[in-house]
Amino acid sequence: MITAEQSEQLRVWFAERLPADVFDSLVSVTADREEITVVGTVPAAESVDAFRERTREQRVEVAREAESLYRRKVAWGVRVGEETTLFTHLAVPVMTRLRQSERQVLDTLVAGGVARSRADALAWCVRLVGRNTDAWLAELRESLDRVQQVRAQGPDVAGAEPAPGTSGSP
Repeated sequence: MITAEQSEQLRVWFAERLPADVFDSLVSVTADREEITVVGTVPAAESVDAFRERTREQRVEVAREAESLYRRKVAWGVRVGEETTLFTHLAVPVMTRLRQSERQVLDTLVAGGVARSRADALAWCVRLVGRNTDAWLAELRESLDRVQQVRAQGPDVAGAEPAPGTSGSP
């Protein structure tokens, strides 16, 4: 997870490199371990397809530089009015171990036609939680940013001796 400060640095980096005529305004730049997603507004009169075609070379050039520098893929999106459309974004597999009762939840979603597979059912659950707990997740992310700040201000323990009776490894 990246900190709020790192997120702001990414936003500034993209704002400085994107030509002025790519977006009307830069809405957001978000990142995780695999991907940076850049979203900007375009005029209501311009379609997403027209935007993609008009800005392709500029976006590719900026994305190549960012991917080399940050070692993450760059995804793009546009906001027209209240609707946001993402394109060129990743779908990253994640592995998890689930107990039978948890697998039964996924299987019920598949059997009910809500999802095509357990993987789709799990993605559906994640989207549902994200949509219904936005405020709580935002507060949790802010708390994690604060933890990172406090850790950064602490002593450097990289070369410290392990405490007596411990192996020194997690």
